[in-house]
Amino acid sequence: MRIAVFSTKPYDRKYLNESNVRHGHEIVYFESRLAEETTPLASGFETVSVFVNDRVDGPVVRSLAAGGTKLLALRCAGYNHVDLSAAATAGVRVVRVPAYSPHAVAEHAVALVLSLNRHTPRAVARVREGNFALDGLVGFDLHGKTAGVVGTGRIGQVVVRILRGFGCHVMACDPMPSDICRGLGAEYVPLGELFARSDIVTLHCPLTPSSHHLVDDAALASMKRGAMLINTSRGALVDTRAAIDALKTGQLGSMGLDVYEEEADLFFEDLSNTVLRDDVFARLLTFPNVIVTAHQAFFTHEALTAIADTTLGNVLAFERGERLVNEVRLETGVSRRA
Repeated sequence: MRIAVFSTKPYDRKYLNESNVRHGHEIVYFESRLAEETTPLASGFETVSVFVNDRVDGPVVRSLAAGGTKLLALRCAGYNHVDLSAAATAGVRVVRVPAYSPHAVAEHAVALVLSLNRHTPRAVARVREGNFALDGLVGFDLHGKTAGVVGTGRIGQVVVRILRGFGCHVMACDPMPSDICRGLGAEYVPLGELFARSDIVTLHCPLTPSSHHLVDDAALASMKRGAMLINTSRGALVDTRAAIDALKTGQLGSMGLDVYEEEADLFFEDLSNTVLRDDVFARLLTFPNVIVTAHQAFFTHEALTAIADTTLGNVLAFERGERLVNEVRLETGVSRRA
């Protein structure tokens, strides 16, 4: 099957080409993101593959369908950037990669915790400059601290396991509690209680209308003063302006982000020779107690291999008329195993 792959980077080509040896599709790569103005590039392709910052709203879906697209193959787990209603109306089916490497994202989240706690970026910069003083680098033992995990799906479960290994007391919040997490010793509590009691709060839940700005002014005010906030899930779970205000007052002690609510204009591109136009993001970078990585939590060999294999496997299943086990359908807004 012919596949138009948008938002292509060198690593996408490498892993998709390696996987395609086993699948035999005809793949055409486009560096540009999918948007209304780039949909003509997809004309004649029955399958279009997109990533997290491609725009797949109603007009784009309708343009794709008019050009012959029947399948939208997401190379990610999240689908909040896809207009599922428009896709259903246009007869375009949507598949995703629900689990590529929960370990990759979970380990990155904990790496942010450790880096913030032990001031690793600042310490490394000092040593490079010949400054071996320890002033300002005091951290705390993770052992005995309370960590709150919001969302205990595959990634959240791995996070719970790692934090329990450090000796943390782990609280969790999820509408569908995990027996695995309970077996690891996690205590399920309401979200408000989790915010109020946690020394560390880490987010591992999907972005939905109800979870948009889950961490807002009120949530931040309810947290322990000086708590740490980690977000490796979706940027818009956190009200960035509210987080900045909380950082300025010391209510929020530190923050690690691998995602940002306006990241589409920033992440995955080299902007080192340009001036940042996003004043909110630029303000974030001024805080010594904030670490931002550019949506790289997923970026491991194992995860990239799984993304490529699952994406092309989804396309092959569609081509053969088989069940699309990773399909996202409008009626539930979640992946359905049909």
